[in-house]
Amino acid sequence: MKSQEVRAQFLRFFEEKMHKIVPSAPMVIKDDPTLMFTNAGMNQFKEFFLGIGTPQSHRVADTQKCLRVSGKHNDLEEVGRDTYHHTMFEMLGNWSFGDPAGKGNGYFKKEAISWAWELLTEVYGIPKENLYVTVFEGSTDADNLALDQEAMDFWKAIIPEDRILMGDKKDNFWEMGDQGPCGPCSEIHVDIRSEEEKQKVSGASLVNQDHPQVVEIWNLVFMQYNRKADGSLESLPAKHVDTGMGFERLCMVLQGKQSNYDTDVFTPIIREIEAISGVDYGKQEETDIAIRVIADHLRAVSFSIADGQLPSNTGAGYVIRRILRRAIRYGFTFLGLKQPFMHLLVKELRYMAQHAFPELKVQQQLIENVIQEEERSFLKTLEQGLGLLDAALKNTEGQTLSGDKAFELYDTFGFPIDLTQLIASEKGFGVDTERFALRMEEQKNRSRKATETSTGDWTVIGTDQVQEFVGYDYLETDIKIQKYRKVTTKKEGDQYQLVFNMTPFYAEGGGQVGDKGYLEAANGNLTYIIDTKRENNEIVHFAKSLPRDPEATFKAIVDKKQRRRTACNHTATHLLHQGLREILGEHVEQKGSAVHSKYLRFDFSHFGKMTVDELRLVENFVNARIAASLPLEEQRTVPMQQALDQGAMALFGEKYGDTVRTIKFGSSVELCGGTHVQNTNELWHFKIVSEGAVAAGIRRIEAITADATKEFYWQNNRQLYEIKDLLNNAKDPVKAVGNLQEENQKLQKQIEALLKEKAQNVKQQLKAEIETVAGVDFLAKQVDLDAAAIKNLCFELGSNADNLFLLFGAEQNGKALLSCYISKELAAAKNLNAGTIVRELGKFIQGGGGGQPFFATAGGKNPAGLGEALAAAKGYLE
Repeated sequence: MKSQEVRAQFLRFFEEKMHKIVPSAPMVIKDDPTLMFTNAGMNQFKEFFLGIGTPQSHRVADTQKCLRVSGKHNDLEEVGRDTYHHTMFEMLGNWSFGDPAGKGNGYFKKEAISWAWELLTEVYGIPKENLYVTVFEGSTDADNLALDQEAMDFWKAIIPEDRILMGDKKDNFWEMGDQGPCGPCSEIHVDIRSEEEKQKVSGASLVNQDHPQVVEIWNLVFMQYNRKADGSLESLPAKHVDTGMGFERLCMVLQGKQSNYDTDVFTPIIREIEAISGVDYGKQEETDIAIRVIADHLRAVSFSIADGQLPSNTGAGYVIRRILRRAIRYGFTFLGLKQPFMHLLVKELRYMAQHAFPELKVQQQLIENVIQEEERSFLKTLEQGLGLLDAALKNTEGQTLSGDKAFELYDTFGFPIDLTQLIASEKGFGVDTERFALRMEEQKNRSRKATETSTGDWTVIGTDQVQEFVGYDYLETDIKIQKYRKVTTKKEGDQYQLVFNMTPFYAEGGGQVGDKGYLEAANGNLTYIIDTKRENNEIVHFAKSLPRDPEATFKAIVDKKQRRRTACNHTATHLLHQGLREILGEHVEQKGSAVHSKYLRFDFSHFGKMTVDELRLVENFVNARIAASLPLEEQRTVPMQQALDQGAMALFGEKYGDTVRTIKFGSSVELCGGTHVQNTNELWHFKIVSEGAVAAGIRRIEAITADATKEFYWQNNRQLYEIKDLLNNAKDPVKAVGNLQEENQKLQKQIEALLKEKAQNVKQQLKAEIETVAGVDFLAKQVDLDAAAIKNLCFELGSNADNLFLLFGAEQNGKALLSCYISKELAAAKNLNAGTIVRELGKFIQGGGGGQPFFATAGGKNPAGLGEALAAAKGYLE
């Protein structure tokens, strides 16, 4: 059975069981501060498990794109070393929200277990004798949980008891996190070993032992408890089913393979890697691991970019960059791929997966561009790292590179430790990996402490189950607090999160910042709302303090000035998007935005830098629509397909419901949940402040409107008047500045000539001061020259010398400068390195630097230390 049919059969089966088939949510999560990526099929349904939202259907099934780079089995550095773990994977799942007694036709353990068995054995035809199941055995710890007898009894009715295994809390009790819904689970494991192996060792003894051919294939989670902040458990009023089956493992079983990578989910990509590298898969373990890493990581990176997450240096973007760089270095190190190659594989991935995930087809060019640019950049980093590592090994005493130096290469230059070890071993060196690991752990601990969060349980004081947002129509309204909790972070200290029965505060989303404002009590006391965010589909308000009487009625008041400015900028992003597509072409797509009260930022796909004329045309396009006073036309609950048929633009990587809100200004129509002005004339004027590159094929515009534009022009006028005043009120300030520049260039040339003449005079004086130290021509002296003149002086003095060591110090504009020159022959003979020397001497001037072995410079903020630095120079020869 081909992988496409495997996926289709799963969805058909549950559709026949009255499940609604829903699309995969984006892999990049935008409205859950507790997660960067979707790491389980249940993530998009968290609100239903928490009892916050009401699902349209109580039975749901889908295939979900997931990304895991840490956790129970999935440490990133281990992916590729075995045959069945991945970073990005598909999770086939079916869910029931609510117990069978509810009105929503939900189900619980009996149906989940019987349907799983029916699908695996009768539909997919997996031999029953190859399957084992596990049941939660209970626990004797503080939770004091009993054996899951209910699940045990259901399994005993359909499978021999010797194939039902007991599982402890680690394997058979699933938790969403430190807090939240949780419950016992039943795992289904498959044994795909040969009959001969099965006769020797029972499959039962290999379950949950990380055996590559005895693997978990499906996990049936029965959510029936809630984990509170104090660690205790309470029963959930509604019980849920959450199942997850690994698509790649299922394909391995059904296609009769011993490895996920031997299925048609991966083999087309592997064939492409073989063709590009000239290395055959299946011949050598070292190169096989590299090929598996590349095949796996290609999927993770490509799907992330398609969902809107570009590689970067922070947050989710850093995770994607790290995954991509791991694949590049495996290709570089083990397959001899020294040129960009990953982007060449995207096309094959698209052909394989576009039927289930059409975003790969639409975003193919962008994915290729971004990956190729990242490859070029990292290959340069690797080249630089190789040079630094070579120098470090040359300066290493003994045969072991220090862990501190290895960590510096990793932390500062991104040079991976396994590559450091490989190259070091080729040159007869070891690496102090214990010290390296210690430094890594110290860094992780610092990061952990910086992001430590303590979250209390919700204190529920209201009874409203549904929260109403009224902020499109009202900026103030009477509210009741429904629940609150205390949250403490290292950065922000103590804060309170408040949920109201209704709210005028817009929660951060769609690129728009959350509203600020305050709650006013009947006695006039104020509680300031400093931010508003959405979590699990609830609008959560952040405050530094809790109202004295949380059960009272309050007037919730939004900061009107900030809301108006933000709304102006959000409307401007829609007009800007339309203008870019009109001026640059239909290939332009929004790739991200940030809408603040002071400015807007808009990222979009485009192949090159915008010209001045294009920027002017886009500005004129937007301002023409501002001048046209276009009114807002809004539809708040439109069926998704109807909105698309009406021409509304949907953005890749966004999650939309069955009904959507459309925003229309003239011919600009977009799906949007943000706040907008009632008429474009409220924007006053639109001004582009900057345009530049974010990544390959992605440009960024920053712009302003309304009050910020007025301030921009006022500041420009003020600066113009000040410039004219400095130019004695010249009638043509541009011409006057041009004249000053010409005069400055003439004077600069005269100064350079004088400095050159001065340097020649200094050169003759310094020649006479060179002394012999340990058989080397040596001079260390402070001179009154700039950096360029000192460099010229060094190379002139050294032009006919092969035994010269120079160290010059200088003070320039209150800063210290050191320049070290060593004849190349001398540097090689005495194993001297000018870069190392200036870095070490830089401590005297409270600075640092570097360069080449024969010439390097250092700068610092302490000119008083120049004398000590110069005096210490002789020590390198003596």
